[in-house]
Amino acid sequence: MSQGIISAAYLIAAVLFIFSLAGLSKQETAKQGNICGVAGMAIALIATILKPETLGMGWILVAMITGGGIGVYLARRVEMTEMPELVAVLHSFVGLAAVLVGFNSFIDLHPETVGSVSDAIKQISHSGAEYNIHLVEVYLGIFIGAVTFTGSIVAFGKLRGVINSKALMLPHRHKLNLLALVLSTGLLIHFVGSHASITTLVIMAVIAGIFGWHLVASIGGADMPVVVSMLNSYSGWAAAAAGFMLSNDLLIIVGALVGSSGAILSYIMCKAMNRSFVSVIAGGFGTDVQQSSSDEEQGEHRETSADDVADMLKNSRSVIITPGYGMAVAQAQYPVAEITQKLRDKGIKVRFGIHPVAGRLPGHMNVLLAEAKVPYDIVLEMDEINDDFSDTDTVLVIGANDTVNPAALDDPNSPIAGMPVLEVWNAENVVVFKRSMNTGYAGVQNPLFFKENTQMLFGDAKASVENILRAL
Repeated sequence: MSQGIISAAYLIAAVLFIFSLAGLSKQETAKQGNICGVAGMAIALIATILKPETLGMGWILVAMITGGGIGVYLARRVEMTEMPELVAVLHSFVGLAAVLVGFNSFIDLHPETVGSVSDAIKQISHSGAEYNIHLVEVYLGIFIGAVTFTGSIVAFGKLRGVINSKALMLPHRHKLNLLALVLSTGLLIHFVGSHASITTLVIMAVIAGIFGWHLVASIGGADMPVVVSMLNSYSGWAAAAAGFMLSNDLLIIVGALVGSSGAILSYIMCKAMNRSFVSVIAGGFGTDVQQSSSDEEQGEHRETSADDVADMLKNSRSVIITPGYGMAVAQAQYPVAEITQKLRDKGIKVRFGIHPVAGRLPGHMNVLLAEAKVPYDIVLEMDEINDDFSDTDTVLVIGANDTVNPAALDDPNSPIAGMPVLEVWNAENVVVFKRSMNTGYAGVQNPLFFKENTQMLFGDAKASVENILRAL
């Protein structure tokens, strides 16, 4: 395939990736966005494989078939509740790939670093601005890749529950982060100066790996949705760095698109949580809070039954449903959609209130509701619906906790202090679906449970919703 055709294919793929991002920005066009992304990647892969300088076609096909098979298997097997963990693992693969590409690129330029070579090769002079720029590309690619790799592994562990979701509060943790950056910068100067060696890269990769691990470990569970989008940005910049090392223009474009879009999403989510973007990416700034006064139960809670909730819904004019991660775990979105349809058939106004960080992945609740065929026009964001709770008869809080916690507004010592929340307590009646009185993912108690207009419906969310559906 000629270079001109390859360049044209790369251009078409880049345009399709831009269309993909545009499509994914709205629920109505998300499917078309995915199709554009798949088409763009297929064109990019075919064009890259058919480049004249591509070698080892057999190994490439083996890798693609193996990787594709694993991907199809996981995609068919993974539950929606496990999507955040899957995304974190995929980010780690991108980071690891950048690290391997970086080392390979350096070894390709310095074959003497991995074994005995001829004197002619040993005497090759490496100098000039172009060479130094390439060394910087290799160094930064490995650094970003190592941070993304270990950070994503920690994020996976926290989301999976194998690592404590609470923020790791090491003494002088911010100074440790700064020290890692200073050491890495010093090694970069040493590496580019006149001591370009694989030993320096290995030392830096270890420091960067520890830095990435500590960066994410220092972020608490309440901020994990931001971490996922932040790691998405890191993986994009790692891919862009790999593109520079491989002199692949399309990889640079794709990496820049993913990196910038992930950074923008992280910024939007930080604003939605009243968190400083800089403090979150710095790892743990803003987590120095005192013990919250809401950590203990604040009175008696009232329990209700599915039949009583059904009667309450029948007598309501307006209903708002606020879902959370618990709905995803119970896979209750389908009976919730059936209840929504039944109530709307009775002339009752039903809407959904979605917090920007509901679940453990940006857009998690929107995807679940779309999967259950809930109409897009009744699924509203927090800013669109928060003022309507005071005119609402009944609110169903299904599996949500931290995103409806009034402590975020009332308790300055709470770990979620200042975070905008869905103000469900302003409604006439609130029904909270939970398995128990345990705290949410952020680890803080919710005063909502003890308010006079709140009733608790304990049990599995799906079973509870199905019982209400039968009673309707």
